[in-house]
Amino acid sequence: MISFLRGTVAHVGLSTAVIDLNGAGMSVNATPQTLSGLRTGDEAKLFTSLIVREDSLTLFGFASDDEREVFDVLLSVSGVGPRLALAVLAVHEPEAIRVAAHTGDNKTFTKVPGIGPKVAGRIVLELAGKLVPHGTGGAAAPATAAEAAWKPQVVAAMTSLGWSEKDATASIDKALADEPEVSFRGNVAEILRTTLRWLGQDGARAGNRVGSRG
Repeated sequence: MISFLRGTVAHVGLSTAVIDLNGAGMSVNATPQTLSGLRTGDEAKLFTSLIVREDSLTLFGFASDDEREVFDVLLSVSGVGPRLALAVLAVHEPEAIRVAAHTGDNKTFTKVPGIGPKVAGRIVLELAGKLVPHGTGGAAAPATAAEAAWKPQVVAAMTSLGWSEKDATASIDKALADEPEVSFRGNVAEILRTTLRWLGQDGARAGNRVGSRG
């Protein structure tokens, strides 16, 4: 198996690049993002996946080992070939794909040309447990860098609305425990809305409990 290529970039096209390996040109299929990082005449390293068919040997190249790993796992889905797997990576970053697969987010995959609701559902079903977002080692896992970036902003917004810092932090954690995919996206406004919505629902539940005792 060819794990990676390192050599001089001889050519960069719309969907492929040619890497010169001591006089031998290796043609590699890649996403637009990977190709945009290559410059003719410069040295480059691409992580690769070799697809073997009865009548062909096709090499696919990636800027990172994580991209290649996600590509290889996508190929395990029935009906998903290398071209479609590459199209998914052309639209979404590897971590976004991991999050979508982990949370069952079909809509992320339907944004890829050629993938409808039926195929998206199959991707989510067959990838369950195979792709896990980085940094999700359980409740005791340390906060990710992404969380360190958004959490102080959400806490500050809630304290400005009247909550204490302690209550704000506890509410955020409880709200995102119900909707972990929101924390993975790291959007401050979305996380704030989710937390406030959770607080509203929790308040309604508390009111119902009080009413039932009355």
